Amino acid sequence: MMSENLDALAVYKNKPAVVKEKKQDKIVIALSDGVSVKVREKDIEIIHPGPVKNLDKIIEGGSTQAENAVRETWELLLTEEKPLSLKELAELAFGEYSPASAWAAFCLLPDGLYFSGTISAIHPRQKEQVEADEKKRADKFRANGERELFLERLRKRRPNLSSDSESDDWRFMQDIEALAYGKSNKNRTMKDIGLGETAEEAHALLLECGFWTEQINPHPGRLGVSLLPANSTPNPPPDEDRRNLSHLAAFAIDSPWSHDPDDAISLETENGRQVLYVHVADPAASVASDSPPEKEARDRGATLYIPEGSFRMLAEEALPLFALGLAESSIALTFKMTLNSGGKVEETEIFPSRVKVSRLSYKEADERMANSGGTEAAMLADIYRMAERNLSRRCSAGAVSIELPEVHIGLNPKSGAQVTIEPIVPYRSALMVRECMLLAGEGAGLWAMQHNVPFPYIEQEIAEMPHEIFPGMAGSYQLRRCMRPRILSVKPGWHGGLGLDVYTQVTSPLRRYTDLLSHIQIRGFLQGGEVLSADEVSARIAATEAAATAVTQAERASRSHWIMVYLSDKRDSVWDALALEKKGNRWAVMIPALALETQVPLRKEITPNDSLKLILKSVNIPRGEAVFVAEE
Repeated sequence: MMSENLDALAVYKNKPAVVKEKKQDKIVIALSDGVSVKVREKDIEIIHPGPVKNLDKIIEGGSTQAENAVRETWELLLTEEKPLSLKELAELAFGEYSPASAWAAFCLLPDGLYFSGTISAIHPRQKEQVEADEKKRADKFRANGERELFLERLRKRRPNLSSDSESDDWRFMQDIEALAYGKSNKNRTMKDIGLGETAEEAHALLLECGFWTEQINPHPGRLGVSLLPANSTPNPPPDEDRRNLSHLAAFAIDSPWSHDPDDAISLETENGRQVLYVHVADPAASVASDSPPEKEARDRGATLYIPEGSFRMLAEEALPLFALGLAESSIALTFKMTLNSGGKVEETEIFPSRVKVSRLSYKEADERMANSGGTEAAMLADIYRMAERNLSRRCSAGAVSIELPEVHIGLNPKSGAQVTIEPIVPYRSALMVRECMLLAGEGAGLWAMQHNVPFPYIEQEIAEMPHEIFPGMAGSYQLRRCMRPRILSVKPGWHGGLGLDVYTQVTSPLRRYTDLLSHIQIRGFLQGGEVLSADEVSARIAATEAAATAVTQAERASRSHWIMVYLSDKRDSVWDALALEKKGNRWAVMIPALALETQVPLRKEITPNDSLKLILKSVNIPRGEAVFVAEE
């Protein structure tokens, strides 16, 4: 570095600098912010010998150089093959070689529109490249101007949504919608208008702007649950030998809004012992392991049931093939369980069958049981007594009985998808069906253990119980908090919540993938073929559990969404509630008519299970929150 280079204009990391002095093997330069930096000679490039007295003026002068002069120079040089130096470019473009023009000429290189290369060898870019980049820049400039106008309207919550033309704001709202659906976790628009980059804030903004209505439920999409119909249609079941059980009365009992019946029950006596038949839909008759329908069911995990409808694990075309009671005769996989005198499963036989199924609602089944006349009424009454005995057996073994209110949430399409909420009546037949399904799960688990068939077993631990368990709803609330998450594995284990030594689920192969997996294993064994190994079953459990969990979460979040929509126009309405548990200065309470748990501050002294009157003060649909206060 020569002394004549002092006060020269240099470039350091694409920024202007002034050479101030040399110290041994280092050079001291001054940057535009006044900071001095020691650098090596190879770290800088001298672009003008100076002297430079005011770096800020150099930068300002360089930024005001005429654009048209630069473009004219580029056009002039298009036919030149010999590269230019920085000094030559500055003189051609700006009429002189000064510190300001040298800096302006250098800035053309990182800008990259008209010129490329190094300060010692600068080339004009090809005409086609420049024109393409000019168009991109013009489009971006125009878009940025339109976006600023959009942001101004959005801050006022008045975007232009009048049509679907390119001049309105619909296209700008797409990224906000993506955030609300959980498809992204960052959003420049939300940040630019001072809002949090969360799905809830995006949902609120979309509602405020009228881009969304309250009827849009983002939760399944946010949790990655598909609302598209399954598209892998199972083949029709093959002809095969099936045991004819059409002489047995078989009842498929479910809620009136259920449209995919997949289990039915029968009862008879053999050699003085009760024999329970649980007939189950048989999709595994044609849905083979690793077939397209099986893989799609595995990916979905379970059927999604939300107020908007049912989004099935298997294609809709599977219902007329396999659902029970939709035709005069139905094919099934029957679980035949012989019970001992104590009501426990003593022997389980599983076989393909053909059954004649009567479909009943819970209300209809209760009414038939109340009718003392007829063979069917007698069978239903016998099944109910057997179910009561099984419940007593499980409770004696430590089963936990939790009874909290439930509601059915519906959308009435005739009234603009108006939300309806109906309490679910605890019919006796509902208890009966539940106990029969538990016996089938217990019997199937014992069968799999006996025949050494790898199976997806379910176990559950129970936390330490409280010293005092309250009666009624408050007690059920306490007990539910003691339940640990269930565990699926190929190892059978104690299910503390049910009071069963072994348990699995096999009665809903149209609704749950793990039930279908169990059926595939059963059929593989019955047909004398290979069954999946324990490692393979474990891998499939792991593959489907995340999807099944997402379905459960989507159902829960969707129920909360529609309850909030239902409450949104009911401010100051009064609701009956029951106290559950004190939490600091607040109480956890249950509103039975909504099956809604919430917390309210209370100044008066109350005890668990006390009745309260709550007043609805506000509703936040995006957050799924309703604020209640106790009536004084």
